[in-house]
Amino acid sequence: MPRAIFLPAFAMVVLTLVVWLRMYTTRIAQMKRERIHPQAVATSAQAAARLTDSRAADNFRNLFELPVLFYLALVVAAVAGLATDATLALAWLFVLLRVVHSAIQCSYNKVMHRFQAYLAGSVVLWVLWAWLAYLLFLR
Repeated sequence: MPRAIFLPAFAMVVLTLVVWLRMYTTRIAQMKRERIHPQAVATSAQAAARLTDSRAADNFRNLFELPVLFYLALVVAAVAGLATDATLALAWLFVLLRVVHSAIQCSYNKVMHRFQAYLAGSVVLWVLWAWLAYLLFLR
């Protein structure tokens, strides 16, 4: 089980790579199609003004917010020997919900659907941390 705790982290890295590839292809395609010079989007403000489809870029940034706490939770679980079945189940559930969130945001981007996936993933993350705290300090 100790190594298994890192599989959800690798899955999140793959998700991040997929979103990065989507962002890259979407941006390059628009820049070529509209003949936007790279220097014209040198800052985030310039990019926001010129590049109309920011869904993948927005999602890519999201993958470096709450998931940072997820990665840390997995390291804590591994180092402290807390890679239980419950820990692993919570980790995989978080990954699944982030995949759903990313799929929504990178495609049709309905805010309430995206928010529900985000909220569910956030709750799972906080439960994961509560579970780790319980195992570390109360058990």
